[in-house]
Amino acid sequence: MAEPLHRLFLEFETRKIQQLTGRIKDCLGRLTDEQIWARGGDNENAVGNLVLHLRGNVRQWIVASLGGESDIRVRDLEFSTRGGPTGPELIESLERVVSEAVPIIASLTAERLAERVVIQKYDVSVLEAVAHVVEHFAQHTGQIIFATKLMTGDDPGYYAHLSGAKAQAGKTAGQP
Repeated sequence: MAEPLHRLFLEFETRKIQQLTGRIKDCLGRLTDEQIWARGGDNENAVGNLVLHLRGNVRQWIVASLGGESDIRVRDLEFSTRGGPTGPELIESLERVVSEAVPIIASLTAERLAERVVIQKYDVSVLEAVAHVVEHFAQHTGQIIFATKLMTGDDPGYYAHLSGAKAQAGKTAGQP
């Protein structure tokens, strides 16, 4: 018997946010604290700001709004902070909030996914809230990866399995 569609969606979303958290952890581990808080200008965000922002977003949208915890987010501080937490501290705080969010997401029922909630003045379904958080997380993870590549000159190798002979074999077998 096939798994219910909502379960497939929720399992994918939890795996994806955990995978992206691991990539952010890897990037932070490659950067010095100076690089984590480096900005090219006042209108740019440092990697550290993006991590603070993701932590705040996940906590507000999932832990508080869907999980029933208090909303303590001060969004403007996520962007105005200039320096502060070290790489290991940022990793720990991001992993902590994601570990709080994952069981909340995983426990959602099909009925709950259809419910409406208001978060940051947006009226969305619970399904939309989950999808938004993971999409938002992915967008900023891409920025963090790009910034890490620029600052280190290294390719983190997240897609190394797709290059060379393995990728060519997949193409000849008709795989994307």
